[in-house]
Amino acid sequence: MTGRGKSEPPERGRAAAAERKEGQSGMYARLTARGDELTRSGLERQVLEPASPYYGGTIDPATGIAWVNHTTGTPTDMCNWGAALVNPDSAYYRDEELARRLELAARFVLRFQHADGSISPGWTNDHSPPDTAFVVVGYAQLYRLLEKADWEPLLPALEGMRLFLERTLPVLLTGGCHTPNHRWVLCAALGFLHELLGSEAAARRAGEWLAEGMDMTPDGEWTERSNGIYSAVSDIMLIHAARLLDRPELLEPVRLNLRMMVYLVHPSGEIVTDYSGRQDLGRFHDLSPYYLPYAVLARLDGDPLFAGMAELAAGVLDGPGACSVHALTALLLEPELRRDFEAAEAPPERYEKILNGEFGRGGYLQGMEAAGHRGVIFHSRLHTDFGAPVARIRDGGTSVTLMTETPSFFALRHGAVRLLGVQLASVFEPGWVPMQELSRTAEGYELAGEQRKGYYGPIPADRLPPSADSPVSPWYLLPHHSRPLTHEQSFAVRAQARQTPQGWTLRVRSGGPQQLMAQLALVFGAEGKIASGELVKTGEGRRLWSGGTLRYECGADWIELTGGELGHLAPSVREAALPGGCQAVLINFMTPFDKTIEIRLSRA
Repeated sequence: MTGRGKSEPPERGRAAAAERKEGQSGMYARLTARGDELTRSGLERQVLEPASPYYGGTIDPATGIAWVNHTTGTPTDMCNWGAALVNPDSAYYRDEELARRLELAARFVLRFQHADGSISPGWTNDHSPPDTAFVVVGYAQLYRLLEKADWEPLLPALEGMRLFLERTLPVLLTGGCHTPNHRWVLCAALGFLHELLGSEAAARRAGEWLAEGMDMTPDGEWTERSNGIYSAVSDIMLIHAARLLDRPELLEPVRLNLRMMVYLVHPSGEIVTDYSGRQDLGRFHDLSPYYLPYAVLARLDGDPLFAGMAELAAGVLDGPGACSVHALTALLLEPELRRDFEAAEAPPERYEKILNGEFGRGGYLQGMEAAGHRGVIFHSRLHTDFGAPVARIRDGGTSVTLMTETPSFFALRHGAVRLLGVQLASVFEPGWVPMQELSRTAEGYELAGEQRKGYYGPIPADRLPPSADSPVSPWYLLPHHSRPLTHEQSFAVRAQARQTPQGWTLRVRSGGPQQLMAQLALVFGAEGKIASGELVKTGEGRRLWSGGTLRYECGADWIELTGGELGHLAPSVREAALPGGCQAVLINFMTPFDKTIEIRLSRA
């Protein structure tokens, strides 16, 4: 189904690839070498049978399909190939066979572009304006790079790429989005079309999106609280928009977010994702997506802290990246990014920082009624957790996060040990009990949450619809918002987190209602082992902890906990789904409760 590229790279590129130019960073050399590896891999996955519908495209190994999208699709392979073709340090520099393969890929992309100019990425979002915008951002930069090379064998590929970009203009001038960050991706894409095609309409459309204002707290947090994915996306897209649309003010929210991210990296380099509002929630991500935003603004501002963060990100950057954020394309377009920083400041390793502690979140939430949407939004969510406070405590190799409006309220990293989350659940409003408030006290930190649940009486007669008096009265036609609330109950919980000479003490308490089943889940990384504790296995990776000292080890690092209890036998709380790929230790108790968990660290 697929055809192979050359088994050995061209000789003329090999010598150049072996030489590192003076002043260029080791990261650039590493990305160049990795780009060559990915070029070979992409060539092996390119479909070369003309009868195939995927002719010219590159097969995604995970699905066996050739896609047009910015992550697993052919445009990313094209970026790898294009960067190699114009880079004198690449083993594939000016390889004519690779240029021919690039042309085939460009034709494939054109065939899979819809008549309205959009693409469908393959995972969801058919005829998607924002996913088209992601491809445009990468494609436009690659087009710039190839055009700049001024090499005749690239002209057929350039012709196909420009036609694709021209065809995207209508969908980007009229299309919408699902999520907050999509707006800034659309603005970046419109900025590139404004530059490449001279489209003033593209600049005006970007202005319409930008008129909605920046969705960021004064401490630098974006709506989606997605430190692992979408914060970095918003940052780089607004950098593009600022440059292309001559809107330098758009760099200010980027600076704020990059300053905030200084406090959201664990000692291992793992990004804090425990409170994300998107799919990176609780998953491992590193700083690599932030390399370009940090590097660009470190150069622009002469900021040594940004330079230090860029160096950290560069250290974990293991490849050029996806089409829309292809680092090697950026480094070839902007040679100054290849140089080492003259001055770089290491980020702090000891701090206590509350993010959004002074943000007036309550006032914004009270304004929702005036917005008129009545809490209803389609194909997305309102992200009412925007601006919820988060505390970050770093003490060398130990890193703690306290958070609100998320299933976990406490997470800890200690060397190789990962306590991914401490989560409280109950049967009151079945599921997790999120904390809504966080404050610092003389003893440490205090969090509080409250849930309310009631019953609803009959609808007043003067508000009943005609269907109520007919032979069939569907439940969904009744105006349920008109029902009077009765017998409302509340469930208030408080949690305290206090640092001790040995580690941390957690205390959770609630006065009732009486006789409610509650459960505290301690979620550990799958890479370690639970070495002691009085435990009863209830399922794969799930244990009830009745007492004794619980010890969790990973390599030479460990933590020990006390506070187990088996106040009931329920193995789970309905609607409180535990994350997969981890180990959960469960503590069961009844309301009212006052539970204390002592955590001792191996290197306190």
